Amino acid sequence: QVQLVESGGGLVQPGGSLRLSCVASGSITSIYGTAWYRQAPGSERELIAGITKGGVTNYADSVKGRFTISRDNAKNTVYLQMNTLKVVDTAVYYCNAVTPDGSGGLLEYWGQGTQVTVSS
Repeated sequence: QVQLVESGGGLVQPGGSLRLSCVASGSITSIYGTAWYRQAPGSERELIAGITKGGVTNYADSVKGRFTISRDNAKNTVYLQMNTLKVVDTAVYYCNAVTPDGSGGLLEYWGQGTQVTVSS
């Protein structure tokens, strides 16, 4: 089992920055990769950034050049550095992790979410 806890959300003005954290516990060594998703009011949940166990990263076009995903293995923590924030970045942000299920399939784990509000 894997447990994920997000933190770092809050209210920020357009052009500002926030750093989100996702602390993992449980069967940490079983995790294949982790990712950040977000869901804005009235919108579908979308993948915005991911990082594999080997450290390969990927980003949604909407956040490329502004957001950076990183990992501190010693602290079992994944970060999302969010710069040059826009009003359209307002959403609940969720941490996700993928592990094997022991039968050739995959299991997904989700954090509780943290609210990011970008407003003047």
